[in-house]
Amino acid sequence: MPRIAPIPWDELKPEQRATFEAGIASGAFRIALPLQILAYSDHDTVPDDGDRHPNYPRHLLDGKLLELLRIRSAQLGGCEPCMASRKVKGATEDVVACLTDPSLRGDLSTRERLALEFIDLLATDHHRIGDDLFRRLAQHFTTAEIVELGSTCGHMIGTHRFLHAIDVFGESDPIIPYAPEQVGATWAELHSQGAQTRLEKAS
Repeated sequence: MPRIAPIPWDELKPEQRATFEAGIASGAFRIALPLQILAYSDHDTVPDDGDRHPNYPRHLLDGKLLELLRIRSAQLGGCEPCMASRKVKGATEDVVACLTDPSLRGDLSTRERLALEFIDLLATDHHRIGDDLFRRLAQHFTTAEIVELGSTCGHMIGTHRFLHAIDVFGESDPIIPYAPEQVGATWAELHSQGAQTRLEKAS
């Protein structure tokens, strides 16, 4: 069984079951098990703790914790714009300075240190995330929070690596120049006969 027990099928919301069943029937999903775990973080109401992060307004985790994770992910991925920006007051320069060295994180809460340990491992050596870390997480986070922690960290890590890959502050001319017809378009749309005719007329 997974390290996080899936929500029993009969205890999922009817709309969740319908979505999962449709996905399995269509071949989009092979099994529902991962979805039954991700469903923990499907919440209808926004937590009323007064500390929502502007990038994650409906998140279960608090704003400062999310900001520390966002900045740490940017550090790990080499995303300079995201390393430099600050979106939540609690992420002071003194707090941010300790993110690169776990031994300096003593002033952070246990939740914050655990979440940073998790994102460090997820970004650098996810095979080292084992039973012990999940046991420690479960002592300070709800299951729904752990699921959101994992999915959010995964999204952050991928985004920051992509932004680093496009060399946001590069000084050379862009490899891919701006072309207005490329905005929101697919390859098939741009290379259809009708699209080619429109582009020729526009030029």
